[in-house]
Amino acid sequence: MLRHFRGFVLLLLCWLPVVQAADSGWLQNPQNNHAQVRLRADTSPAGNTRLLLDVKLEKGWKTYWRSPGEGGIAPEIHWQSPAPNARWFWPTPARFDVGGITTQGYHDRVSLPITLADTAQRRVAGTLTLSTCSNVCILTDFPFSLDLTQPVDAQFNHDYAQAMGQVPISSGLTDSLRVGYQQGQLQIVAERAQGWQQPEMFFDTLEGASVGKPVLKRVGNRLEARVPVTDEWGEGAPDLGGKSLSLVIANSGLAQQSSAIIGAPLLTDAAPLPLWQAVLMALVGGFILNLMPCVLPVLGMKLSSILHVTQRDRRSVRGQFLASSAGIVVSFMALALLMTLLRLGNHALGWGIQYQNPWFIGFMVVVTLLFSANLFGLFYLRLPSSLNTRLATHSGQGYGGHFWQGAFATLLATPCSAPFLGTAVAFALGASLPLLWAIFIALGIGMSLPWWLIAAWPGLALRLPRPGRWMNVLRILLGLMMLASCLWLLSLLLPTLGKTIVMGLAAVLLIALLLAAWRQFGARTAAISGFAIVALYGALLFAGSTHFGGQPMTDKVNWQPLSEQAINEALAQHKRVFVDVTADWCVTCKANKYRVLLREDVQQALMADDVVALRGDWSRPSASITHFLQRRGSVAVPFNQIYGPGNPQGTVLSPLLDRQTLLDTLSNAKGKKS
Repeated sequence: MLRHFRGFVLLLLCWLPVVQAADSGWLQNPQNNHAQVRLRADTSPAGNTRLLLDVKLEKGWKTYWRSPGEGGIAPEIHWQSPAPNARWFWPTPARFDVGGITTQGYHDRVSLPITLADTAQRRVAGTLTLSTCSNVCILTDFPFSLDLTQPVDAQFNHDYAQAMGQVPISSGLTDSLRVGYQQGQLQIVAERAQGWQQPEMFFDTLEGASVGKPVLKRVGNRLEARVPVTDEWGEGAPDLGGKSLSLVIANSGLAQQSSAIIGAPLLTDAAPLPLWQAVLMALVGGFILNLMPCVLPVLGMKLSSILHVTQRDRRSVRGQFLASSAGIVVSFMALALLMTLLRLGNHALGWGIQYQNPWFIGFMVVVTLLFSANLFGLFYLRLPSSLNTRLATHSGQGYGGHFWQGAFATLLATPCSAPFLGTAVAFALGASLPLLWAIFIALGIGMSLPWWLIAAWPGLALRLPRPGRWMNVLRILLGLMMLASCLWLLSLLLPTLGKTIVMGLAAVLLIALLLAAWRQFGARTAAISGFAIVALYGALLFAGSTHFGGQPMTDKVNWQPLSEQAINEALAQHKRVFVDVTADWCVTCKANKYRVLLREDVQQALMADDVVALRGDWSRPSASITHFLQRRGSVAVPFNQIYGPGNPQGTVLSPLLDRQTLLDTLSNAKGKKS
């Protein structure tokens, strides 16, 4: 009898955890032979206790992550009193899809690191409750007890470090992360400069919501995810706006723990723009560029060149305008080549971005200065023969000057953003290289349409008045317009050179022009020219400093720096948002500012308590502004958008702002009062 009792005790000891050890050994419950667990502990010099929970599963069985998903129970330890302050670390899980249900967890084998903070106890004990599933699910208890005074084996440090290496890092994987929500769907956009190879996403539980399996899409360096959401009963989705989403993003073995505030929708289900529509928009947008103030001085030069042709016959007029049209189309092809090189070099793309380069601005300052001097009649300009270009042709023989007038018109047009232009350019920069070239050529054709019209019917140009004294006045006016363009371009160098140097250069340029006029035409003409220049810029300064009706024009809006986070935070506080992306070199931006944004009623609307005004400056290269525009399908400024409780997706306004449209859209963004 005593012998049987001893055998029973030995058998019991083989199953029960060993009390006098820091290693439980592999534990197995007789009711579940598909799982084994092992717990090891070691007290660190900092006073914390490191605990390692090893789980070993039979093939085809799985257990669960901290957030199991649509089914399952996460592992849990019920500690014996006094319960220690335990912190669990969770390695990157895997996803399991069975019968339309998606869960998150582990298979085969996993080690979960746990730390017990400031443990003064000599012994910790408890019961691990583990859920394991295959075709059926089993909930199993594993009692354990560990003596913290006993050492563990030498392998512990290696195993613990290896387990911690499987835990997602806090940063370093993504460059940016944004989360949006529309009814029934989470939308996540994560960007990574190195791109995405095998991306995965795992989500923590959202209170009152059930999150399904994400649908992932890679777009260049951007990862887009659409995640179905229902309530806990699988029915209507709750409102998740303003809540915090915790998730793990993994990519080829590297994982990052992240969190973000859920904001407005980020992705749309709109079909891509058909090619024929993009080409049509390019033609219309290019045509409208002729109506923008940027191109007006060059059109004036073209008018002047026709008036100076001694033999004003149809053939010569047709040839001049065909040459200018060719210059426009070839210039747009050059822009397409520039965009191609930038894309192949993984650089930012956008309309007018060459004006972000101070060297290009300096080149344009010199060119516009020479053109204005030419219009003032100070000299007839020809560049060195090595460049094989002539900026103007005054005798009507040869068409090189007219070609370069078209090219120059294109360069002056790029700071302008016209209706339809931004959509067409955005389509082009996101399309294949052949389509990019097709769209830019269509833009060139669209801009050159008026020039081709006169080439087809030269009689339109031949109806201009015959040369006379009035032409001298016209030349002076055109020269002043071109000089205004020159000084405006020079002002764009303020951030690079500083106010003192820029003002000094402006003074030198004006004095040099007046001295040249004095030498060429005498003191009387120079004095008249100087008076005209002073009167012109005095009028411009007065117009720029007063509102309609003579009221002072000052910007009283408290503009905040533009960021996605600022938009999401404002929406979470149920505020309206007005976004203004501008640039110093953008002529349309300046027109919007003085025509609309500085109007008193618009200023009052933007200063309302529930309105957050955000401004982004694209005068110089900015990766954040570039990404902001690209996310919204835009590559040009000005860009204006309005968000609000009644318009969480945001409404993009026309490049040419309309005061009433802005006010109405801002008012409608309030939504219905609760």
